[in-house]
Amino acid sequence: MAISQEISYRLERMILDGGLAPEQKIPSERQLAERLRVSRSVIREALHELQGRGVIETRHGKGSFVSTMVPGSADISAQGPLMHLFEGHPRTLYDLLEVREQLEGQAAFLAAQRATSLDRHRITKAFRALEETDPLSNARPDHSFHQAIVEASHNPILVHVLNSLKNMMLMTVQASVANLNPRAEMRKKIVLQHRQLYEAITSGRPASAQKVAMAHVRFVSKAMRDMEKDGSTLIRVPVEQVTSGDHSGTHS
Repeated sequence: MAISQEISYRLERMILDGGLAPEQKIPSERQLAERLRVSRSVIREALHELQGRGVIETRHGKGSFVSTMVPGSADISAQGPLMHLFEGHPRTLYDLLEVREQLEGQAAFLAAQRATSLDRHRITKAFRALEETDPLSNARPDHSFHQAIVEASHNPILVHVLNSLKNMMLMTVQASVANLNPRAEMRKKIVLQHRQLYEAITSGRPASAQKVAMAHVRFVSKAMRDMEKDGSTLIRVPVEQVTSGDHSGTHS
């Protein structure tokens, strides 16, 4: 990796970790060169690379700023700078799973409380479709099952937030399907977790539904971390490939 690429990677890491926030002005070339202990020409090259990918923007007479990242549409674009930034930093897979754990846990709790007979019918239909699909390529029915649960929460803000993150969340689904489902023991546990979630929601047990939903996401996260600790390289599906195969995806 060229030194300028290494510096651009470190700057991206600062953005992801919150050290540089959206709309924040980036320190001068001189300050960055001193801080990162490289020449100003290397800093200039790294900033040019980030600008080319839309991660930062230069304003005439004012300097360089971190881009807002989030486009005006309802979704974070699969082609946008934030998606590519997240793709390039492996740790963010687990950051996304932390978010999923909390939001999907709340969605499951509310769905168990508020689901109408129509909601339960939709959840049942989605669950049956998930059961009948090849587990090695079931990201689409997996998404549909979780999406039916989210919509049954009848919280428009929660529905909107999860929809706005759908491309990023879909990356975690694809990671789970690609890395865990081929392993019979893992697949068996995930199938059981989905069934427990389905039964808790359709039988109106909010606390149980929340507990199962959160435990499911934690299981997926821990299983993949353990794989990496054991020396396995996780399969990471490029976001363009993910979204071309499933334009509506979110969860696992």
